Amino acid sequence: MNQMEQIRKELTRHIGKRVILKADKGRKKIVTRRGRLVEVYPSLFVVDIEHEVSEGNRTISYTFSDVLTSTVKLTIIDDDQVENKKIS
Repeated sequence: MNQMEQIRKELTRHIGKRVILKADKGRKKIVTRRGRLVEVYPSLFVVDIEHEVSEGNRTISYTFSDVLTSTVKLTIIDDDQVENKKIS
């Protein structure tokens, strides 16, 4: 099993959980958002971003290669447990 498949399987286990998403937008700009992992597809995953005053509700998708290359860092917030899990 390659790394992309491992990331996909890990994310699939956490569908419906809250996440903290840190995305590198280039030029030393990192965007941090909170949301919920909604769906995992064969080559990408979808996150519903929590309400932000300036933007409203929105959905963002990223590829597994974004996670693999650390362009996107995802932290799963497990409401049942105190600990958080980082996907990388």
